[in-house]
Amino acid sequence: MPKSRPELTEAEWAIIKAVWESEPCTAPDIQQKLRRRMAWTYSTVRTLMDRMVVKGLLTAEKVGHLTTYRSAVTRRQAQRGELFYALKHAFNGALTPMVQCLLETSELSANELAELEALIKAKKKGSRKPAGINTHNS
Repeated sequence: MPKSRPELTEAEWAIIKAVWESEPCTAPDIQQKLRRRMAWTYSTVRTLMDRMVVKGLLTAEKVGHLTTYRSAVTRRQAQRGELFYALKHAFNGALTPMVQCLLETSELSANELAELEALIKAKKKGSRKPAGINTHNS
């Protein structure tokens, strides 16, 4: 069972993104998919994927000589884990300075600012997400 807030290494991010795009998949599938960006051998990819199974990030099913992998965490769960890691370690758990940093360093469009304002207003009213808000999951 994965932790509620998984923390992925850079290599694990590369693999899980490739798995999300093509699951169910095999280690050779992922090696092929990442071969231009990462010069990883099959054994490196297989080792990383097997470690991700142990960490609860992937599931593996062996049928004969073939092992098929699937993600055990959603993109949203992985993003939340990364966000909470940064919040805890870089901002000592203080949300306001983190948001302030993002606002000061990002070029936000008027539409993105409006979406953020709508999310804050909805949170104040007790709802999770206002209708029509396009939260980005990539």
